[in-house]
Amino acid sequence: MMAVFVLIHGGGSTAWDWHLVGPLLEASGHEVVAVDLPIEDAAAGLEDYTRAVTEAVGDAQHTIVVGHSLGGFTAPLVCEELHSDGLVYLSAMIPMPGETFGAWWTNTGHDRETIPDEPYFNLVPDDLAQEATERERDQQGAWMSGPWPGKHPDVPTLGILCRDDLFFPPRFMRRQVRDRLGTEPVEIPGGHYATLSNPDAVATALNDFARQISGSG
Repeated sequence: MMAVFVLIHGGGSTAWDWHLVGPLLEASGHEVVAVDLPIEDAAAGLEDYTRAVTEAVGDAQHTIVVGHSLGGFTAPLVCEELHSDGLVYLSAMIPMPGETFGAWWTNTGHDRETIPDEPYFNLVPDDLAQEATERERDQQGAWMSGPWPGKHPDVPTLGILCRDDLFFPPRFMRRQVRDRLGTEPVEIPGGHYATLSNPDAVATALNDFARQISGSG
């Protein structure tokens, strides 16, 4: 079974983050949908983020939703709305029902981690890091102060840990995935932006997950 991968970018970012991963998934026979969320609109809430994605997906079937970083707050909502076959958290925040964006940092223990001044683009080639920086957008949203309105969908769910991630360090991510999903993460090489530093590893992990879902269906 070929999947439709719905790829959700992180905070302050764009769908361009997936431009190296998308073709690799398509080369394996999957379809890819990646859109820019309306993050610069201070009035836009998670429901608006979700709508932007679901409208782009349309009536496509066999979707697998992937959220990167802050995209972890949107991905489960999209997954529920689309009745997706699977959900993936890629170096992502995994929220709990009713939890605010601000509370997540304390509740997960991330506030006790030692994070370097520039934790995002390690291992990303200089030209790609420069372009990513030039494409950055101003993340807005009053929604961050409110309770997360979602829940963990009852679908196969994967947490992907990037072993070279400086922003969500491996030890932290293992704990978050175990505590919040009750599973062990899949570990791949790459930093926080593994989509740019190691797209092959990201695509391989996603392909493997699609095969697992297909085999269990």
